[in-house]
Amino acid sequence: MPAPFTCEQARAALGREGVSIAEFSRYFGLNKNLVSDLLNGRKKGLRGEAHRAAVLLRIKEGLADGSVGLLLPKPKDSHVPGQQTNP
Repeated sequence: MPAPFTCEQARAALGREGVSIAEFSRYFGLNKNLVSDLLNGRKKGLRGEAHRAAVLLRIKEGLADGSVGLLLPKPKDSHVPGQQTNP
């Protein structure tokens, strides 16, 4: 996987492709102010829509499709109290 872009590199990539922040935001269903904040370094993209936008802009590595559960470790004991297990 290529290294993430800096905010400046992501903004330049949009410009090279001739895509405005508004167009990018509409295409991916994002808030254009959030995308602008990410590109200007005012937001870090840690969670939720900001994380998704940062990944789509290639500012950070990660999954943008909501597959977070694949990254979380499985609990050691998945037995639910009160639930009977089959031998």
